[in-house]
Amino acid sequence: MDIGGSGIKGCLVDLDEGRLLGERVRIETPQPSLPDSVYGVVAGIVESFGWGGQVGVTFPGVMKAGVAHTAANVDKSWIGTDVDAGLEQRIPGAVQTLNDADAAGLAEMRYGAGRGRGGVVLMLTFGTGIGSALFVDGRLVPNTEFGHIQVDGEDGERRASAAAREREELSYPAWALRVDRYLDVLEAGLWPDLIIVGGGVSKKASKWVPLLSTRTPVVPAELQNDAGIVGAALAAVERLAP
Repeated sequence: MDIGGSGIKGCLVDLDEGRLLGERVRIETPQPSLPDSVYGVVAGIVESFGWGGQVGVTFPGVMKAGVAHTAANVDKSWIGTDVDAGLEQRIPGAVQTLNDADAAGLAEMRYGAGRGRGGVVLMLTFGTGIGSALFVDGRLVPNTEFGHIQVDGEDGERRASAAAREREELSYPAWALRVDRYLDVLEAGLWPDLIIVGGGVSKKASKWVPLLSTRTPVVPAELQNDAGIVGAALAAVERLAP
């Protein structure tokens, strides 16, 4: 399951191959996006698959031991909420929640562009904001929030997210310049060995990734928008979330 500010998505996952089994179900996120309303949607999607086993759930915020500590693009009443406990009251299986970008990163490191890579690997998801997942020799450093690093006096995601490109009607070359500047700041502090870029805009990687001038190799995510769901399922089975 993948909880987002605009949509809630779910699907069964084949963890041997890291792919979705059948068509995913997507339901618009209730507005306002209050916990109880979202729990109901998640429960309905799980029930639609007839599933009673382990359930992995991504959440757009910092997650620790099932508790939301921030809430990006969903109602602020989530902050301090035990999401694991709330969902387990509504669905039959054991629940494991984790940050949405961390989930996508886990999937890419196991099945996708980061498979077999050591060193420092940074996954960035470009969407409404910028999510991040950091790996050191394959181990996740959970709950990084690199979308909020300061770039020229403002949050990096304010200028370089996919939403910023759409909001300001930027061409891909113009947007790539902003992404380049954002990555310059990240590189100065992290010196990663590989950057994986995901989110919906990764489908158009050929229009902007070759324009980047970063010293770090930048590659598009291979699982694209399925990465969050696959990573959530992986975390649920292997208990990978913090």
